[in-house]
Amino acid sequence: MPIYEYLCPKCGLKFEALRAMSRAGEDAPCPSCGKSARRVLSPFSKSSEGSLDFGGGSSCPTCSDTSCDSCSL
Repeated sequence: MPIYEYLCPKCGLKFEALRAMSRAGEDAPCPSCGKSARRVLSPFSKSSEGSLDFGGGSSCPTCSDTSCDSCSL
């Protein structure tokens, strides 16, 4: 089962839920306040020849640099 990401409109909590693909379009209850939360698009990463691509503008997931010399990754 895939993990989907949700955002609660009441308390603003962003959380993940493991759900069957057949339930992917359904809202999920917020674990904090119980309000119905909608699924949101989440960033993903892919591996290619030993390096990671985090799908964003920078190559480092922990900072905004395009090289990881500053954070030693």
